[in-house]
Amino acid sequence: MSCETAKEAWNTLQEAFQGNERTRQMQVLNLRREFEMLRMKEAETIKKYFDRLLAVVNKIRLLREDLPDRRIVEKVLVSLL
Repeated sequence: MSCETAKEAWNTLQEAFQGNERTRQMQVLNLRREFEMLRMKEAETIKKYFDRLLAVVNKIRLLREDLPDRRIVEKVLVSLL
C-alpha cells in the first residue's frame, strides 16, 4: 500500500483511524446520544461534569460534526437543574 500523493496518504490514514463514512456516521450518532443522555452525578463537582461533557464534545468535533457552543451552554444549564 503505497501512496503517490499527500492526499492519497491522508485519505488512507483517515480511513484507517476514523473508518469509512458509515462508521463515522455511527460514531457521531452514538456520541450525540451520549451527549444528550449525559447528566451531572449527585456527588460530582461542576468541573468534573464539565470535563466529561467537553470530552464528548471534542470527540464529536474531531469527527467533523457541527456542535455549536450555544448548544453546549444549553446542555450545561439544563443538566444542572
